Amino acid sequence: MVYLKIEGKVLNLEYFIARRVQHSTEYKNSVSAPIIKIATAAIAIGMIVMIIAVATGVGLQKKIREKVSAFNGDITISLFDRNNSITTVKPIDINQEFYPDFKSVPQVTHVQAVATKGAMIRTATDFEGVILKGVGTDYRWESFKDFLIEGSLPDVSQEATSKDILISDDIARRLQLKVGDKAPTYFMKENEEPLARAFNVIGIYDSGLAEYDTKFIVGDIRNIQKINKWEDNQIGKFEVFIDDFGNVDEIGRNVFLQVPQLLDARTIKDQYPTIFQWLALLDSNVYGIIAIILIVGIINMITALLVLILDRTGMIGLLKSLGATDWTVRKIFLYNAMTLILRGLFWGNLIGLGLVGLQYFFAPLTLDPSTYYVTEAPVYISWWHVLLLNVGTFMICLLVLIIPTYIVSRISPVKAMRFE
Repeated sequence: MVYLKIEGKVLNLEYFIARRVQHSTEYKNSVSAPIIKIATAAIAIGMIVMIIAVATGVGLQKKIREKVSAFNGDITISLFDRNNSITTVKPIDINQEFYPDFKSVPQVTHVQAVATKGAMIRTATDFEGVILKGVGTDYRWESFKDFLIEGSLPDVSQEATSKDILISDDIARRLQLKVGDKAPTYFMKENEEPLARAFNVIGIYDSGLAEYDTKFIVGDIRNIQKINKWEDNQIGKFEVFIDDFGNVDEIGRNVFLQVPQLLDARTIKDQYPTIFQWLALLDSNVYGIIAIILIVGIINMITALLVLILDRTGMIGLLKSLGATDWTVRKIFLYNAMTLILRGLFWGNLIGLGLVGLQYFFAPLTLDPSTYYVTEAPVYISWWHVLLLNVGTFMICLLVLIIPTYIVSRISPVKAMRFE
């Protein structure tokens, strides 16, 4: 590295020359100027696409996972003999060492007891098979509040058993029910007359997940206990929430090892493999988009750098005749390329993060919930994502651009000074 001392200031010679070249009128009006602008625009557009791809991919995964967890918890603890049954067949004693605080697995943040029971809602015009999900005072409603579109949530904290239920918008439309209506519900019993219960529709939810919206209604768990003739301490299963879903497989194994032998612990990834396999494909799509964008950006930068070298052949010959080494001259063009990359990254981040913010606050882009499980495109991006994209793009482009600068070493000073 060569340093230049001007007016008592020590300057990097290669960087100094690169800056003079960039600000010269000849450089701005040269043949290479439009090509350089195109290369800078390619880096900016590439960064915009990468930010949007990461934000939408991660956002969609996060939103769908949160929806599935809201209905089932991250891990479900149930009896071995009902793993394939949606409804509760045999009860579990609620008095377990891991309930209500799962102290042996510190990653567990909450445990709640629930039960499920198949039923049929019959109105004057239609009927619909449903599954009543019974919940108690330990049920975590926070994640469910985002799904509520009308009415309120059931209050199961009173001493008397609540007859209020929460139904999905899908079921409400098919049965023509609205908040405040009675929902005559029938529970089938083997070799017995169906048991009739008149529930009150207190609220309507819409999760966007057809697997739940077409089946589930939510109410007081004591209704199921009475219908099944269970004791007050008997429930259907436990739903477990954890603090880090990224380690759900490992935490699920730890939970399984800590529960009694008659109980099984399964993660929601095991229960709904199709949904999570589909989500895993999003990662492959994002990686593929990033790889393609990087290749296009690198090709554009290589082209711009080669054109810039050819456009400055005379300057290269002059510098070499004055004693500059090949590496010194190459660094001048690398500094030029570095400036172009940083300029492209700046505009790419500004526009890309602006578009992500626009979608986050105003959601102009909508999706088909039957395909994507959400009504609007969710976005999520952390500063680590932005940092990795920027540092990775900058380093990869700069390292690859070292290769085309080798052409400098093949330029003869005599021929270069005669070159036009």
